[in-house]
Amino acid sequence: MSHVDYSERIPNNVNLAGDRRLLKALESWQPAFLDWWGGVGPQVFAKNDVYLRTAVSTDAGGWAQFGFVKMPEYRWGIFLADPEPGRVIPGGDDAGKPVWQEVPGEHRNALKRIIVVQADTEPASVEQQRQLAATAPSLYDCRNLFQVNVEEARHLWAMVYLLHAHFGRDGRDEADALLERRSGDADKPRILDAFNQPCDDWLTFFCFTCFTDRDGKYQLGSLAESAFDPLSRSCRFMLTEEAHHLFVGETGMERIIRRAAQLAKEDKNGDARALGGIDLPTIQRYVNYWFAYCLDLFGAELSTNAADWFGAGLKARWREALDYTDHHANVGTRTLAQLVNGALTDTEVPLRAAMNETLRQDYAKDLERVVSVWNRALEEEGSEVRLRLPNTRFFRRQGIYAGAHFNPEGALISAEAFEAMRADWLPTDADRAYVSSLMKPVYGPGQMAQWIAAPRRGINRQPLDFAYVRTDG
Repeated sequence: MSHVDYSERIPNNVNLAGDRRLLKALESWQPAFLDWWGGVGPQVFAKNDVYLRTAVSTDAGGWAQFGFVKMPEYRWGIFLADPEPGRVIPGGDDAGKPVWQEVPGEHRNALKRIIVVQADTEPASVEQQRQLAATAPSLYDCRNLFQVNVEEARHLWAMVYLLHAHFGRDGRDEADALLERRSGDADKPRILDAFNQPCDDWLTFFCFTCFTDRDGKYQLGSLAESAFDPLSRSCRFMLTEEAHHLFVGETGMERIIRRAAQLAKEDKNGDARALGGIDLPTIQRYVNYWFAYCLDLFGAELSTNAADWFGAGLKARWREALDYTDHHANVGTRTLAQLVNGALTDTEVPLRAAMNETLRQDYAKDLERVVSVWNRALEEEGSEVRLRLPNTRFFRRQGIYAGAHFNPEGALISAEAFEAMRADWLPTDADRAYVSSLMKPVYGPGQMAQWIAAPRRGINRQPLDFAYVRTDG
């Protein structure tokens, strides 16, 4: 089952040839997808040879092959992880019962909405990043950008397959709409605000792939625990590809951080900016912003929708089947600091009502690990500066902390006090203008922009001076 059939017009491991109606519908959708890719996909080196990996199976090991391909000719397709024999519903009211292979009627609308929202993020990020290669700091980074882009587009295919295969005419209409919305469009924007924001520089791109794609990891992980088995299997394989996107963000940030420390050490005043780098205080402000911004993507701390979806088995907690023993979660509470009469007060809330917060805290714990890696890099470079994540209450615009003001340590402060410190805590227009001024393309094999350190190793055991993108066409 794990082998991907590349003899078909749409590569797949779901036996599309055995369902002629579904195959015909997806083959009709494919030209519109290619038009979308050509119009709002990568616009630089759009038809050049790029050293990309392509999935050849869904096995845990040896699942991809590398080679040069022009991106419009990339073989996008539909790949589901192998079914788990005897799999049961991991969490909710029906935990322990057999998973569903078809959508129960009572859950049809909720499942469709969940899939559409997830699907909408995939093409949105491609649109946001379509011009970035024009200022790539190296061919290595340019190639990584394109790898992320083609895989986000394949994740779109994964969700479109589910819509076509399991939701009838409504699903086909939703699949069409995924190619009609545009990131940042005033009339037809993407569903989530984070995917309507510009991504015009590489510090933003690395923050996006580190912080926003990590939200995607945890959302996909919760869907991988779904009682709807085709969704679970789709997301399990998507997580395999998502790991590279997080690698791009984590290591990209680490390389900027290393270079900041190196340049600060070289400058007589300890100022990385004086030597064309991005200084550590600016990086800290970007970390503060992106961490806070992405926390909002998990939804409200207290959510009846999240509770209902967990109870129905549509979504579950991160690693529900492996990490929990009580899979019903209909007893017990979680402590949550809430604002009561203008003061933070610890309150006990039902576990199910706090499912979004549970996932958010798993996300924050994961990022604490990432920041510790960055701080080890600073230690190795001889810097005494250390980066940190702000408290999860800081600069929130969704949920129970929206409308109040907190410092990075999580203490409640006045609006005036927050505004007085805003430029120390969050990126300023001057910061963004400075970062933008550094964005100049570096296309020589093995060469790196001044503001970023070289990676430790190349892709797929290739040397760093390998021509990952053939710039001569």
